[in-house]
Amino acid sequence: LHSAVTRIQVQRPGFNYTFAHICILNNDKTCIVDDIVHVLEELKAARSSNRTNFAITYPITHLKDGREVYNGHQLGGVTVHSKDRVKSAEAIQLTYYLQAINSLNDMVAEKWESIFCDTVELFQKSNRKVKMYPFTSSSLKEDFQKTSRVSERYLITSLVLVVTLAILCCSMQDCVRSKPWLGLLGLLTVTLATLTAAGIINLTGGKYNSTFLGIPFVMLGHGLYGTFEMLSSWRKTREDQHVKERTAAVFADSMLSFSLTTAMYLVTFGIGASPFTNIEAARIFCCNSCIAIFFNYLYVLSFYGSSLVFTGYIENNYQHSIFCRKVPKPEVLQEKPAWYRFLLTARFSEDTDDSEETNTYESHLLVWFLKRYYCDWITNTYVKPFVVLFYLVYISFALMGYLQVSEGSDLSNIVATATRTIEYTTAQQKYFSNYSPVIGFYIYESIEYWNTSVQEDVLEYTKGFVRISWFESYLNYLRKLNISTGLPKKNFTDLLRNSFLKTPQFAHFSEDIIFSKKYNNEVDVVASRMFLVAKTMETKREELYDLLETLRKLSLTSKVKFIVFNPSFVYMDRYASSVGAPLQNSCISALFLLFFSAFLVADSLINVWLTLTVASVEFGVIGFMTLWKVELDCISVLCLIYGINYTIDNCAPLLSTFVLGKEFTRTKWVKNALEVHGVAILQSYLCYIVGLIPLAAVPSNLTRTLFRCLFLIALVTFFHCFAILPVILTFLPPSKKKRKEKKNPENREEIECVEMVDMDSTRVVDQITTV
Repeated sequence: LHSAVTRIQVQRPGFNYTFAHICILNNDKTCIVDDIVHVLEELKAARSSNRTNFAITYPITHLKDGREVYNGHQLGGVTVHSKDRVKSAEAIQLTYYLQAINSLNDMVAEKWESIFCDTVELFQKSNRKVKMYPFTSSSLKEDFQKTSRVSERYLITSLVLVVTLAILCCSMQDCVRSKPWLGLLGLLTVTLATLTAAGIINLTGGKYNSTFLGIPFVMLGHGLYGTFEMLSSWRKTREDQHVKERTAAVFADSMLSFSLTTAMYLVTFGIGASPFTNIEAARIFCCNSCIAIFFNYLYVLSFYGSSLVFTGYIENNYQHSIFCRKVPKPEVLQEKPAWYRFLLTARFSEDTDDSEETNTYESHLLVWFLKRYYCDWITNTYVKPFVVLFYLVYISFALMGYLQVSEGSDLSNIVATATRTIEYTTAQQKYFSNYSPVIGFYIYESIEYWNTSVQEDVLEYTKGFVRISWFESYLNYLRKLNISTGLPKKNFTDLLRNSFLKTPQFAHFSEDIIFSKKYNNEVDVVASRMFLVAKTMETKREELYDLLETLRKLSLTSKVKFIVFNPSFVYMDRYASSVGAPLQNSCISALFLLFFSAFLVADSLINVWLTLTVASVEFGVIGFMTLWKVELDCISVLCLIYGINYTIDNCAPLLSTFVLGKEFTRTKWVKNALEVHGVAILQSYLCYIVGLIPLAAVPSNLTRTLFRCLFLIALVTFFHCFAILPVILTFLPPSKKKRKEKKNPENREEIECVEMVDMDSTRVVDQITTV
């Protein structure tokens, strides 16, 4: 395999590049390769010459030339005899180091990595007994973006399902009052806002990433509810009113709450898009969400509002809601076929008797179901104890999951399922976690290396680790030669150049020292590097966090200026900050929203109930999310932040209607709140769930996390809106005492209002009031 890799060629015009042309070179101008390759070569030579005295020790072994080499990160699943002698190993890790000098070199190296993966896969086919897992510097990026490609057909399916259900949710048997086009146009409004935000991000140089898959669902939950709420308000208006008056009533009834929830979204995601968030992917996601939500608000005011007015004129003129043709009178329809009568079924206002219901929209299936059945059932005295018991069970399971919350630091959580990253990281954690990670310790200043106190300082900072470094090897070498470590500068550098670096025993470490020539042919050591190997387990994240934080504090407080680096630290930092920073931002935004809404709501009890509801929903989502094997990572935390807004979106109108209601009983106002806002909540929830279902089939862990979090948020919020709040509000404050004004019977007034209407133009001609 090693020979096949070194023979890889990258064809360019006029020249073919091999590994030897782009590799990092040693002092002898040969490519640096892992020491395990030299170990295997010597083992092969020993076997061919029938020598049995060659032994490999772990994690440090000795080569034939006398060098001590570290193989802890190159041999995996090791079983040892006594004295660390290797009996067997289940895995070997080979690493190839490429240069990054200029743009041409980068381009060739990128192409070489692609051919490298193909070469390993081809080698795997002819050597099926050995499992191989290639991984390059671009694998994580490619596998992360692969989620978008594998999600395309599922997202199209989701769109088709949402369009179908949005049309059905707005349809009625009454062909005049049915509003199928408004369901489609509501979804089109959300789509336009999402596309506008994507276009602005692209034009301003923003970078696309797979977390953007969550933005359409953020918009679906917020945008569709706003449009359905407007449609629900339209159903409550009087049909004998002018379209302008009905539209004004709709905007007055629904746009205030929609404006407040939009402001909350903008504040929450605005904080996430601010410099307070130190993760670029999360910041871009929040920025895109802010832009989409802002334009969605403008489009609802303009585009969807205009569509509502247009369909209002069609309704007032008794035109078909789909075909826009005039609906004939019932006596004319009697002469038509049955299918024709079914398609043009409509109820005319002049045909309505005084004894019949005046609101013709109650024939809508969801309106009829809530008003006739569900509201009475959920407020029934015998149902309430079971709902309370069910809520206690919900809290118990949520608490059980909450106590098991864990932070995610596995790379497989953010990439597609069948990818090289998952295979490689699984093998890495299984076989190479005994000695990990290998930490680069970089001293980037010119210090007095010849000074004994400086040498002791450096060794003090690396204390506690298994150290394989040129510096300690050098000190051991000097001690063996009985040479003082307190040499003058000139003698020290001469010793490095003439003795140490030219000695075969330490030639391997020569690339870790950088010299700089000064005047009078004087040489100074300007930088150096050593490698520290931590005795820890990659599966124990707490140890890695502690290690990272310890080294970080040392780099800030030490006398010697140094930095530490390992690729694992990138992901440790990413996940630590992806949990900490978004949670911190969400707490800030939640406090700001509570402070902000305290000046806007008409009753402080609305704030109290809203806060308790949001806390209950978030607590439940976190608990059930953990029980569903979802860890706290960047995606899940962003979903939790969105869950705050989603809960406020759906619960705030219900709570406002209930708390502000006067007279009657709590049960009466619970029913009224459900009748007024329940249909819009139910419509948006059904469309949201149907849109989420195809996401569960996407072969990607990122979308799996996204689906599970968003599904739990929608389910738990729906459970609170239609079960918990309607029951709890019937026996908890605020009270609904009857407040009747005392009137003198002798001064009672009788008012009669008569409206004269021109039926052709539906315009109010005059109004006569008699007192």
